Amino acid sequence: MLLIVADDLGFGDVGFNGCREIPTPHLDALADDGIIFDAGYASHSYCSPSRAGLLTGRYQQRFGHECNPGAFGEDDVAGLPLDETLVSDVLVGDGYRTGAIGKWHLGDAPQFWPTKRGFEEWFGFSGGGMSYWGDVGRKKTGVLRNGEPVPRSELTYLTDDFSAEAVRFIQQKGTDPFFLYLAYNAPHAPDQVTKEHLKKTEHIEYGGRAVYGAMVAAMDEGIGRVVAELKRQQLYENTLIIFFSDNGGRAEHAVNFPYRGHKGMLFEGGIRVPFTITWPARLVGDRHYPHPVSALDVVPTILDAGGVAVPEDLPIDGVSLLPYLSGDEETPPHETLFWRYAAGDDKYGYAVRHGNDKLVYSLYKQKTMLFDMSDDPWERNDLASQHPEKVQQLATLYQRWNDGLSAPKWLDPHGPNIRA
Repeated sequence: MLLIVADDLGFGDVGFNGCREIPTPHLDALADDGIIFDAGYASHSYCSPSRAGLLTGRYQQRFGHECNPGAFGEDDVAGLPLDETLVSDVLVGDGYRTGAIGKWHLGDAPQFWPTKRGFEEWFGFSGGGMSYWGDVGRKKTGVLRNGEPVPRSELTYLTDDFSAEAVRFIQQKGTDPFFLYLAYNAPHAPDQVTKEHLKKTEHIEYGGRAVYGAMVAAMDEGIGRVVAELKRQQLYENTLIIFFSDNGGRAEHAVNFPYRGHKGMLFEGGIRVPFTITWPARLVGDRHYPHPVSALDVVPTILDAGGVAVPEDLPIDGVSLLPYLSGDEETPPHETLFWRYAAGDDKYGYAVRHGNDKLVYSLYKQKTMLFDMSDDPWERNDLASQHPEKVQQLATLYQRWNDGLSAPKWLDPHGPNIRA
């Protein structure tokens, strides 16, 4: 099984979602062989909390992982809590070979590193961002292999390095089933790309967009190399492959069209993301799935695909998507989905999607807004004043959910910036 994560990728920056500027032929081919989620959601609007939800299958606010770690030097406590179970913990205990490649961002201190969280192999960096050339700068650690520094001389361009490492992992397949978590830092800042990759977007006249696009194209090319290796090893047909962006596209250079907003916001542009699943041996491809699905569904879907039971003491919030994608279940997987971000001083922004109704409370705007997603997925028309009863219904649903959450174990600068 292969879980591929992009970083800050815009909804409209892949060909399978309509992009014509940035070449993504390999992702488009995966989508052609698989299922595109038209309403695929991250569980948070920025990096680390989203990844915490992705790898646990639980709303990250339940265990206090609501902010990015490391901003205020709280390394010993700022990380995915050690009493939480990751999908890798479950799979390695069931005989899977497990590997993590790329960006981690779930705690900088060694006790939070992938090799302590069910991953037998790790090649990547612990923080939220890094030079694509592998330069450490002021950071405590650079690229690590199983916790040991990788010499700068062994690195080229991180996107290429991570792709090459994924190919190597697949080549060492052995007889055990595998789970590979391939988490690119592309196209997260800093905006850096090789001249060779930049040739792919030289037709884009705006320089910033061209560089960003080349970073996406470099990731796509690497994914193509990984898929090609799966095919060479005759593993592709029976490998579950999930592609997902950790949140909406960043404010600069990314395109979330046709949706409103960007990374950090709870409008669709901040949480509706490029999201596909491919499994040729089991799932009919070349189609779209219209109902809302969540990153929280990834863990139960992976476990279901592997025939691995969800531990009885693991209260997962997501559901396996396999029955819905196979047609065994015809109802939508979720009636209600929730989001929340912390801004300190017990201040939170939040959103609720219940059926086709979506409520957004923006701390920045100090305003509650209601949208009809069936008629206005672009969130242009605020219906809150016209339907106060729906506002109250969704606010009540949020409050019931919110009552079962934890306070953030640490904070980061995003909340105060949003609230300002």
